[in-house]
Amino acid sequence: MPEVPDHPYERWPDVLAEAAQALDEVVMVGHSTGGMFILSVPELEEQLVGMVLVSSAPHAGWRPSFARWAEAHPIRGLDTAAGDYARDPNDETLRTLTLAAAPWNFTPEGLAAGRAALEDLAYCHDAVAWADAHFDDTYQARWKPHNRLPALIVSGAEDHVVDQRLWQDDDAFDQPRVLQRTIDGAGHFPWIENPQAVRKAFADLTDLLDGDTR
Repeated sequence: MPEVPDHPYERWPDVLAEAAQALDEVVMVGHSTGGMFILSVPELEEQLVGMVLVSSAPHAGWRPSFARWAEAHPIRGLDTAAGDYARDPNDETLRTLTLAAAPWNFTPEGLAAGRAALEDLAYCHDAVAWADAHFDDTYQARWKPHNRLPALIVSGAEDHVVDQRLWQDDDAFDQPRVLQRTIDGAGHFPWIENPQAVRKAFADLTDLLDGDTR
């Protein structure tokens, strides 16, 4: 078993290629920034047999629009949590900040379940700081699905975090083998509010993959 380095996030996102090489017939799934990591590693284009991008984007252009939306939709107590994190960035203040911002990520109907899911996550403020310094603002997809690669782009209809209209600006993501599915009544984590529809979207991709193996 290879030794895990002290700061593995410093090897992002190129370590994804290493992971793909270690497995057969890899279908890689990335949510939000995770999907952006996938598209920033061009070596993956020839290593994957399928790809799923959940609530993700082809470039960092989603950030200004989200900032404007967030400014117009303030959350009580969020400024306090953000200030605490800025003064003392650690895993616990990051958790508190993430939970305070939960209403931006979920519909009112999904908020309780969404907040419970966020509470169960592991938090690493060092990884967040690394991405903020080295990735988030400058991200641009370095590869796009070729006409043989089955892919799924899926997002919630009520996702106000990552603007899904950005995919429409690039013809590479508008082709028969790139499925685009919008999940009704769902936010940035669409499986929270509408897991059945997300499951159906994945099944549609599976049909494409199965067709490739027949």
